[in-house]
Amino acid sequence: MSTPHIGIAGAGLAGRTLAWRLLRAGCRVSLFDARLRDDQATASMTAAAMLSPLAELAVSDEVVFALGQRSMQLWPRWIAELAATGAPPVYFRQQGTLVVAHAPDQASLEHFTRLLHHKLPEACRAQVHTLDSASLAQYEPALAGRFGGGLFLESEGQLANDQLMAALAAQIDALGCHWHEGQRVDRLAPHFISCAGANYTVDVAVDARGVGSQAAWPQLRGVRGEVLTVECPGVTLQRPVRLMHPRYQLYVAPRPDHRFVVGATELESEDTGAMTLRSMLELGSALHSLHPAFGEARVVRLAAALRPALDDHRPAVALRDGVWHINGLYRHGYLCAPALVEELVHQLLESPA
Repeated sequence: MSTPHIGIAGAGLAGRTLAWRLLRAGCRVSLFDARLRDDQATASMTAAAMLSPLAELAVSDEVVFALGQRSMQLWPRWIAELAATGAPPVYFRQQGTLVVAHAPDQASLEHFTRLLHHKLPEACRAQVHTLDSASLAQYEPALAGRFGGGLFLESEGQLANDQLMAALAAQIDALGCHWHEGQRVDRLAPHFISCAGANYTVDVAVDARGVGSQAAWPQLRGVRGEVLTVECPGVTLQRPVRLMHPRYQLYVAPRPDHRFVVGATELESEDTGAMTLRSMLELGSALHSLHPAFGEARVVRLAAALRPALDDHRPAVALRDGVWHINGLYRHGYLCAPALVEELVHQLLESPA
């Protein structure tokens, strides 16, 4: 099969990235999605797009870590490839992550440090640096005098997910993908996709619909996550900062134009409603405790979405009943997506179903 026709249901991060890589490989691709491409109320558009294989190891396992390490090799190359085509620019930084804690939460930071040293492969432990107050201030002058120390995690990073999704959409269009947007997928079967009452024949069908795939993969569940985006000219951060919090790890991810994405709540709920007052107050108060200038920040966006998760919290690429699936990215979507897409492209081009 020289130019297989791949039908992909779902145009979120996984589906969109997969379509782009397959188109670059010479495949014909049809993309089907119930939402419009610019819809903001999706997991892909709500995420903070943290690229943190070291920090996430504290709450994940060696499988997620390995996928994250591979993705950290792929992201710079893939973003450079997008830039070389004239696609819209994508904000991408790989300058490490800082982890800090206020004095009452030092025990949480110490526990986090022990977990990392226990779970990290020996060859990676040198990427975790313990900082005193002066060293911390050198990395982030805005935090000078506010914390007694912290951790610096080498090579971690972040990207602007809205810019990435727009750049992928531009390239998918330029490469000739037939994109059925705003049309609900009714059914997938081997070589077949039914969408908005019409039937389409494909060589390979791929399901990348996240929580929308629950009927085909009942073990999937949605885990609610909420983020707050603010604009604050009074604060400058060079890299993401994680703040130990009594209930969860708060992260603050800087973006262009003095914007900051703040998260992340994690609730075992499939409620798709707006952010709760409790979450907004917790995120806002923790942000203010990081730097008092955030008290004057303007709230730009409050967002909530469901992350697709499996019981083991590992993302998966699987062939189920003749249909390929890429799903279960949970809180590790941007961290693991390139490695998963690379794996699935290899599977599809080497042995299409």
